[in-house]
Amino acid sequence: MTMIVFLLCLAAFVAIGLASVRKAEASKKDYYLASSNIRPSLAGLSAVATNNSGYMFIGVIGFTYVTGLAAMWLMVGWILGDFLASLFIHRRLREVTESSGQVSFGAVVAKWSGQDFGVWRKIAAVIAVIFLGAYAAAQIAAGGKALQGVLGWTPQSGAIISAVLILAYSAFGGIRASIWTDAAQSIVMVFAMTLLLVVAVVSRGGLDATYLEMAAIPGFLNLFPDDLLFPGLLGMALFVVGWMFAGISVIGQPHVMVRFMALNEPSDMAAARGWYYGYFTLFYLLATGVGLMSRLYLPDLGALDPELALPTMAVELLPAALVGVILAGIFAATMSTADSLVLACSAALTSDLAGGRIQKAWMMKATTAVVTLMALGFALSGSRSVFSLVILAWSTLACAFGPLMIVQALGRRLTQPQAIVLMLGGVAIAFAWRMQGWHEQVYEGLPGMLIPTIIGLAISHRAPARGVAEDVPASGTAPSQV
Repeated sequence: MTMIVFLLCLAAFVAIGLASVRKAEASKKDYYLASSNIRPSLAGLSAVATNNSGYMFIGVIGFTYVTGLAAMWLMVGWILGDFLASLFIHRRLREVTESSGQVSFGAVVAKWSGQDFGVWRKIAAVIAVIFLGAYAAAQIAAGGKALQGVLGWTPQSGAIISAVLILAYSAFGGIRASIWTDAAQSIVMVFAMTLLLVVAVVSRGGLDATYLEMAAIPGFLNLFPDDLLFPGLLGMALFVVGWMFAGISVIGQPHVMVRFMALNEPSDMAAARGWYYGYFTLFYLLATGVGLMSRLYLPDLGALDPELALPTMAVELLPAALVGVILAGIFAATMSTADSLVLACSAALTSDLAGGRIQKAWMMKATTAVVTLMALGFALSGSRSVFSLVILAWSTLACAFGPLMIVQALGRRLTQPQAIVLMLGGVAIAFAWRMQGWHEQVYEGLPGMLIPTIIGLAISHRAPARGVAEDVPASGTAPSQV
């Protein structure tokens, strides 16, 4: 029964994706941006489903299993940082997408100030392809872990199934297929997480009994992590601010931001944000709750792999049919992100590295297929945890793109050599921070984004007036405080 329900859900996702092909047009803009004709509800749900990837189902729950209640600060910091950045980046990005006529994230950023950063664009495309590909591999690997935890299959089996399903609709329907399936997948994701959390709490005797059990685990309900680099409020502040920069890092994620680039009108951005943050907050709370509950049901899992906490707990608590729903929810999370990453890689290859010479539909679809197969190959050979691999790719992309976007959104202009230095410098700082092991205390995206942004603001000059970004006074005070 588990397998039947699981397969039915997956068949529905594929059917929805393939149904979008009926609206497809034989153009690059339609394949990569859905002709910029996406409603706010679809854009918001698609963006949050893409953001809440297998990392949320597998990685965050595993992190909460190990850390306890203090893991909630990751949620607080992440959502707050994401929201603050959206106030002055997202609408401007949509406006520049329209005015520039570009279809790839890197090309839009390169032409943000009306300049043409051709060399920067190619370097950015190489970085995007490498790390978006690694990110996609992590999502495919997360699907494999789900099947391992629920059905006892090898991780390779789940990885192959994920890749085949992504090929089934993304290569043919493009970004529209991805967005349509994301909306359906977001519903399954939140239903699956709610179901598991409610059943877990009820089975333990209710909220009061659950609290008492958690309180008996030493340090599990501590509000603050025990291993902070600095003691007291200073250490806690750095921990939260570090994860705020993880949230701000969303602006540097092509696979998420392209959803807002595809929005019907720039004026629809506020409505899209409402859908996005409403769902994001709800889903993160549910994921954290399930992570806490998993420690009660699986006290010895830490000796094995905490990232298997969710699927293992589902098998223990739920009847076979509902386990199939949970498994479908995990797969929905991995696919909603992986297909977006694959399409972002494809756009970087065909629009940026190829200089826009690839225009035929079959060539774009073939590129998407090749990227999917490459990500699958990396997933089958890799052994890094989903959480670690996603954070590494996330921070690298953020440090490559984020500082330049912030500087330009504040109405400043840089030369191309300056833009290249900011991009490579941010990535270098983030990698150096991680190599020193400091990322375990403060997220590497904080120095990797903050330092280049400060330098960029110092060396840039005021761009010609092009209008003021959304929700921000002309002086730019609010963003500079972020």
